[in-house]
Amino acid sequence: MKKILFGAMITFAAVLFTACSMKNFDGSYPEAADGFYGEDMPLTPGEGDKFEEYADNPFVNTSDQPQSTFSVDADGASYAYMRRCLTGNYVCLPNAQSVRIEEFLNYFTFDYPDPTGDDAVAINAEIGACPWNSEHRLLRLGIKGKSVAEADMPRANFVFMVDISGSMYSSDKLDMLKAGLIELVGHMRPDDRIAIVTYASGEQLLLPSTPCSEAQLIINAIKQLKAGGSTAGSNALMMAYEQAQRNYIENGNNRIIMGTDGDWNVGVTSTDELLKIVEDHAKDGIYMSVCGFGQGNLNDAMMEKISNSGNGTYSYIDCEDEMMKVFCHERQNMLSVASDAKLQITFDSMVVAQYRLIGYENRVMNNEDFEDDSKDAGEIGAGQTITALYEIVPRQAQSLPNGWDNDARVAIFDFRYKTTLGAESTPLTLMVDQWVGNSSENLNFAAGVAAYGMLLRKSPYAGSASYNMAQQLVDQNRTFDPHGYRAQLVNLIQLAAGLANK
Repeated sequence: MKKILFGAMITFAAVLFTACSMKNFDGSYPEAADGFYGEDMPLTPGEGDKFEEYADNPFVNTSDQPQSTFSVDADGASYAYMRRCLTGNYVCLPNAQSVRIEEFLNYFTFDYPDPTGDDAVAINAEIGACPWNSEHRLLRLGIKGKSVAEADMPRANFVFMVDISGSMYSSDKLDMLKAGLIELVGHMRPDDRIAIVTYASGEQLLLPSTPCSEAQLIINAIKQLKAGGSTAGSNALMMAYEQAQRNYIENGNNRIIMGTDGDWNVGVTSTDELLKIVEDHAKDGIYMSVCGFGQGNLNDAMMEKISNSGNGTYSYIDCEDEMMKVFCHERQNMLSVASDAKLQITFDSMVVAQYRLIGYENRVMNNEDFEDDSKDAGEIGAGQTITALYEIVPRQAQSLPNGWDNDARVAIFDFRYKTTLGAESTPLTLMVDQWVGNSSENLNFAAGVAAYGMLLRKSPYAGSASYNMAQQLVDQNRTFDPHGYRAQLVNLIQLAAGLANK
């Protein structure tokens, strides 16, 4: 009886939280058109969705390999997908392979200082306690891109490439996308430009590139979007790039933004060919960002690869609040201030016995690639923060020449980025030399997010982590909480804990 009652309480909490988190812009709640939530809705939660499979990064012996190198990742899709699983029609824990801890961390803005002088990026670091293993420590690395005032933002040349196939016929897909695009138009400046390319059984240039001074014309075109037909548009990608190239703005924000609920089938003959097309245009200054919708045929793995190759970001849109976050609250993140950004940590083997990078499994690079400017890496948007955590195993005090030294050099944090395509990379270096200190709110919150992610991933490195631990770390470290996203996470952890304990 207790189990039944507990399950009912969890279901009620999920329904209540869903109603609060998935409000429409007008304050109403979404309803499926004619009671239909899309022809691809799975019979079981997550069935049909495709994720890249990989194992957690292992501990590495510092004496064997003192250096660790990886590319930044500014995506937040994995976090939003988790929220959809917990608050959608089918309440469930997310597929473990859908959980990318770096995207959980980077979904949130951290309270990091802005760059100074001519730098486009600022870096910071700290070491504190590891909540799930008292004998270990956590190293937090922080990065922030230079903020750009609205008045100083370069002109935008956006092309929306919209999937209008039949499976997009749903209030949580095409209707949500339309509402978000209309909201975005209201935040654009008169001399910005927007074009709309659609694809289903065929492709169409619904709206040639149009200045946002004609906002009503753009909005009327968005309202015309209707779903129907199969998912195939052999020329849609080329049509979108043609519009972007024809209206290219020198030193502007030239970007294709794609919205789809599933496989990106645009008629090219292979995945490699598709990625090559996107990568080549990114080198010419036209970036590609991808927004995923719905569940049942979501090709998460492909969408992430496309956005990576296109120097853009991958977002998963689970509710209209997320549309507001991506296209309005954090719109300046779409302006890249640092390209090919990569990090390299060199640990002192006399102080650190082992280390483990938490997350970023598919962003790990060869150490020799760090100084090679020809190697592609991640992008950082204006005002955007990036966070990474290393779990480190200190050497025993008796093995150190002078015992414990709180000011011993633990690691060297090197960072490289480009301010413009084709330029030489700019190096930054920070010595990490305070071994023991009071953990900041930034580190404690990041630890809570990482603990939660490890539990969802069923990570073998979770140690003594628990949902209660993660919830407390998040709840007690949200003084800095733009738009209330950290407070929302507290509720999500409660829902996940209830499902895990059923």
